[in-house]
Amino acid sequence: MDRIQSLAGKLRQIADLRVEQDHLLAPHTTFRIGGPAALALFPATAEAAASALRAIAQAEVPHAVIGRGSNLLCADAGFAGAVLFTGELHRVQFAGTGITADCGVSLTSLAYEAGQRGLDGLAFAYGIPASVGGALRMNAGAYGGEMADVLEESTYFDMTDGELHSLDTASHALSYRHSFYADHPECVILSATLRLQEGDSGAICARMQELMQRRRDKQPLEYPSAGSVFKRPVGCFAGKLIEDCGLKGYTIGGAQVSEKHAGFIINRGNATADDVLRLIAHIQSCVLTQFGVELKCEVCRLG
Repeated sequence: MDRIQSLAGKLRQIADLRVEQDHLLAPHTTFRIGGPAALALFPATAEAAASALRAIAQAEVPHAVIGRGSNLLCADAGFAGAVLFTGELHRVQFAGTGITADCGVSLTSLAYEAGQRGLDGLAFAYGIPASVGGALRMNAGAYGGEMADVLEESTYFDMTDGELHSLDTASHALSYRHSFYADHPECVILSATLRLQEGDSGAICARMQELMQRRRDKQPLEYPSAGSVFKRPVGCFAGKLIEDCGLKGYTIGGAQVSEKHAGFIINRGNATADDVLRLIAHIQSCVLTQFGVELKCEVCRLG
């Protein structure tokens, strides 16, 4: 705790950085689950974020970075370290068919703005409740598109050397729900440059509305969740396997397999992280027993 107090004092000297202690994580995740973080940091600029990360590295305090918290399950006990929230890093620059966006920019908002400007290529992302940084880290995708299709470059802060760096397209090593950043948590994404194509604004926006309606029809958007819980197994769909096990509606505590889409676990209002983890384990056991398929969890854990 002495290290936390000492670090908090140093962080409060950084310009454009708001520092809070014992800050509840649940409101910052789409699951609405999670206890307090020892330190919560809210940088208003990339420079402030880099300074904060440099101080955290020097203090050797455990850290995490949260964008929109859409693919995250936080522990009921919280996190005994520093959490940097990127929500106030939301600068966007358009230049021709290129877009450079801060890591905290809403992916859905960016897709909408691009569509309004007649830039095609991001329609698949409309409705994905992620930040640009989170979407890049896991190579988010839907409806036949993914970040790998549009990514050109990114910048990041390396906590091992305290410097800023950039990655070209190939160096991101993007694959299904995976990237360079997933293997290197010490590298914190600060911005990404995307390359789109010129298109018809009306057609792009119509496509986005079509995809959003498909989401509303098929996904339990009315409940807190972290989206699809499991990665897609080779040759089949996780939701179908779970449904065929008869698990739709199966409940542990406040966590439930969605009756609308079996690939989602929803928070019925009072779910704990432990409820969710026990439900995940039960699903994996049932699917393995009945179909011989090992489901891999897609949701990240903190704490």
